[in-house]
Parts: sequence; structure tokens; C-alpha cells
Amino acid sequence: MSVDKATVAKIASLARIRMDDAALEQMVPELNGILQWVEQLGEVDVTGIEPMAAVIPNTLRLRADVIDADPLTGGGRQGDILANAPAAEHGFFGVPKVIE
Repeated sequence: MSVDKATVAKIASLARIRMDDAALEQMVPELNGILQWVEQLGEVDVTGIEPMAAVIPNTLRLRADVIDADPLTGGGRQGDILANAPAAEHGFFGVPKVIE
């Protein structure tokens, strides 16, 4: 697959990139080189190779899931929080009904 000047102009138009004729001519061989490289990648035998998201193994660093780890933001403060609520119902914030 190869591109010509008209194709590059169409791509530039779709991407809302203004290019003059000299820039269009310069992009034709660059895009053709990229497409040739992609075609070469398609010829590589990858049977038996697992797809991967990164070249190194990544693991998430997780914190311990501890309740009340921080006394200011941890659990066990329901009464303190609901004391500021204009209407508390069954341990939750009471809100006006909006759907009939």
C-alpha cells in the first residue's frame, strides 16, 4: 500500500492540518516509509507469543486494606458525620424526593 499527494492532502484535511504543496510532497515518502515498515511487521511470525501490554512485568503497589487506618478519615464516624446532616434517616443522609 502506498499513498500519493492527493491522499496526504485528504488526510491533512481530515486532521484539520493546513499544508502547502511542498509539505505535502515531503510527507508522501515519509508516510510510504511508515506503511512499508508496518507491512514488514505483518510478516513477522508471532505464533506462540503471548500479547503483552508492557515489556517489563508491572504490578500495582497496593496499600493494606485496613479499616480505621486513619482516625480522621477512617470508619466509625457515622454519628459525627450525620450530626451535620439536615435530615438523617436510618443511618443515611435524608434527601427530598425528586421523582413522583
